[in-house]
Amino acid sequence: MTKEKFYSTLEKKLEKLVPHVEIKYKAEIAWEINEWKRERNAVILGHNYMEPALYHSIPDFVGDSLELSRKAAETEKDVIVFCGVRFMAETAKILSPDKTVLLPAKKAGCSLAESITAQDVRNLKEQFPGVPVVTYINTYADVKAECDICCTSGNAAAVVESLGAETIIFLPDEYLAGNVARDTGKHIIFPSRKFGQDSPDLDYQMIGWHGKCEVHEKFTVEDIENVRKQFPAVLVLAHPECSPEVVDASDFSASTTAMIRHIENSKADQYLLLTECSMGDNIIAANPDKEMLRMCSVRCPHMNEITLEDTLACLKNMQYEIEVQEDIRVRAAKSVERMIAIG
Repeated sequence: MTKEKFYSTLEKKLEKLVPHVEIKYKAEIAWEINEWKRERNAVILGHNYMEPALYHSIPDFVGDSLELSRKAAETEKDVIVFCGVRFMAETAKILSPDKTVLLPAKKAGCSLAESITAQDVRNLKEQFPGVPVVTYINTYADVKAECDICCTSGNAAAVVESLGAETIIFLPDEYLAGNVARDTGKHIIFPSRKFGQDSPDLDYQMIGWHGKCEVHEKFTVEDIENVRKQFPAVLVLAHPECSPEVVDASDFSASTTAMIRHIENSKADQYLLLTECSMGDNIIAANPDKEMLRMCSVRCPHMNEITLEDTLACLKNMQYEIEVQEDIRVRAAKSVERMIAIG
């Protein structure tokens, strides 16, 4: 593809979302990134929450974090550039220990991943001995290493049920845990973070943790009700990291990739997407016939750290390499691989 064709293709896709002058500027950077990608024998992964100019120009694969890490592991590329947040890049390293994994930003953290530590998990296991631990993929490697099995937002209930355990510990997302507890018929408790303060006589089948995503916790049932008043036929899609009340008030709840597929296959008049707002922009760009309501304006500040400019610098300078201590990586890999075996 020529540079002119590359620009015109990007312009056509983004013309309703991004000013022409910005498209031209970003297309120049994207073109250079793709040249460096070939030079470095790299694969670029773009999470669904990346801004449209990046998402539609440089990734070899786009999608959910685990799906991207698995695809990168199957390639023969030497370098993985993960346009997402740190725990995602760590997961790529866990599955591809012999590849160089780069994150285009120095930090790119996550409020949910940072809500729990490996020591917190060890404390819970001591407080509830013998209870299996399910950990959401949106956690750092050392937390994954302390658990029995990981899960995604799409397979969380299946993972819980696969254990066949009367009681499980589910970490760290409070809302996802609540949604899974409802789906699996379990009674959930949230123990005190002060180790040893809880009564051993509490009635529970699931033990949760008070962690939340700073994006998804902002959506409310009132938001949905107000939109439905104006657009009664709207199809409301909510990420499972939204509160159980918001998920119950929605029409569909699943992982980001499952939400995209649902919209692509639906014939609804309008769509309201309750997740990070750049994903809505990316759906509009890829599906111009779909009418997405523009209530969502919640941008993840951590995802927003990933820019085309920094991705170019990342490849040029081979900077911000992700390292995972080998003993932690091996234990974390077992947790991820157990989940993958379930499907």
